[in-house]
Amino acid sequence: MASKKSKQVWEFGDFQTPQALASQALAVLSRLELKAKSVIEPTCGNGSFLLAAANAFPSARALVGLDVNADYLRELHRQCREEKLATIKTIHADFFTFDWASLLNELEEPIAIIGNPPWVTSADLGMLGSSNLPQKSNFQGRKGIEALTGKSNFDISEWMLLKHVEWLQTKKGVLAMLCKTAVARKVLIHAWKTGQAISAASIHKIDALKHFDASVDACFFVVDCTGRAQSFDCDVYESLGDERPSHIIGYREGALIADVNLYEKRHGVLGRDKYYVWRSGIKHDCSKVMELEKEGVLFRNGAGEMVGLEEEYVYLLYKSSDISNGRLRCRKYVIVTQKTIGKDTAHIAADAPKTWAYLVKNAEKLDRRGSTIYKKRPRFSIFGVGDYSFEPWKVAISGFYKNLSFKVLAPTNGRPAMVDDTVYFLACKSKDEGEFLSDILNSEPAHEALNSLIFWSDKRPITVEVLKRLNIRAVAEELSREHEYDLYTGKLAATN
Repeated sequence: MASKKSKQVWEFGDFQTPQALASQALAVLSRLELKAKSVIEPTCGNGSFLLAAANAFPSARALVGLDVNADYLRELHRQCREEKLATIKTIHADFFTFDWASLLNELEEPIAIIGNPPWVTSADLGMLGSSNLPQKSNFQGRKGIEALTGKSNFDISEWMLLKHVEWLQTKKGVLAMLCKTAVARKVLIHAWKTGQAISAASIHKIDALKHFDASVDACFFVVDCTGRAQSFDCDVYESLGDERPSHIIGYREGALIADVNLYEKRHGVLGRDKYYVWRSGIKHDCSKVMELEKEGVLFRNGAGEMVGLEEEYVYLLYKSSDISNGRLRCRKYVIVTQKTIGKDTAHIAADAPKTWAYLVKNAEKLDRRGSTIYKKRPRFSIFGVGDYSFEPWKVAISGFYKNLSFKVLAPTNGRPAMVDDTVYFLACKSKDEGEFLSDILNSEPAHEALNSLIFWSDKRPITVEVLKRLNIRAVAEELSREHEYDLYTGKLAATN
């Protein structure tokens, strides 16, 4: 996340807040007119936020900072002596084992919980062998395949912020923290889904590269729990200095919405489509072996080796960059060992002996693929494959690139093109069907509806989950093209 990748930085997410940034961030709270009687900085470091809070909340009777690093606390004490701030109290303790309930019961309300929690994930700490972790619990409710695919990984700050929101369910106050923007959204969706009371929320973007040398989308996140009314909206500001939000994110019908105004405008075309199913492409996790470039009658693999293969198991491959550039450009081929997940692969030895010999030669690389999805599967298995993969036409979009551009992928020499697992697609039986779907998906109603759901700052902003929320027939109806939809889906034939 940062250029200084020392164990200290990574293990403790140790990005100390510049004093000027802390002061600018807390100035945002003046809009709430919060008269905090108590202030807590739960991971205070060298105390930038506490020092800023002494000015931002002059009526506060208690300012408390806790940190596991005694050196930082000594530095904070030195600054307090210089500035004659006797009201700041420090506690040398571990956030995860400290008795917060006792401290909270001693503090007068309203309480401001401020600071900059660690910017580090549970997976980072696991790799470091760190014990600086909360006790393991399934607080996100993850299960099954989500854990296998890495979704059980979480930011330590997410866990901490959720705890802070819990505190404010019984204590009147406000949470005001620097964090990754993605973490702020996860905290909101969790709080909204579980019915926790939030009277107002806002996200104020900051330049993390400038302040922390961290290439990550970050913000000053404010959750107000001082009011009685429940709000399911969060104002988003483009900077700490902006007085008006650029847009509003919110919670509607059990889901997080990226732009509430667009959502309300295009709500009518949202909803799962009954016929078309979005799929992701081929997943193999061994590109140097499975992805090839064609040179004459031979193929060159990722190690630069020239190999002869039967073309029965080799298909054109579109990757995200091939689909999102100005024109469709296919540079690669991929070995497709199965037509459905879990299908036996041993028959390749007889059907395509050169291909089988190539796979066996590279068996060590393929056998040590790390993901558990390959365990107890036929040798040389792949994922993201099914009957839909072999339909002749596809309408596809990249999950990584930050534009809504759906492209029609044509077959070549009667064989369908494949896409990798960063690409999502609809399978089609004809060119006309593909062009119809492309027109519908690239229309203004479809784009506005999808934009209401997409968080463009995410690493992979476009996902299957988002695409599945578009009702293609409803868009066709809005464009007066529902007759074509019914024709391609067989509805007209069924009614005649």
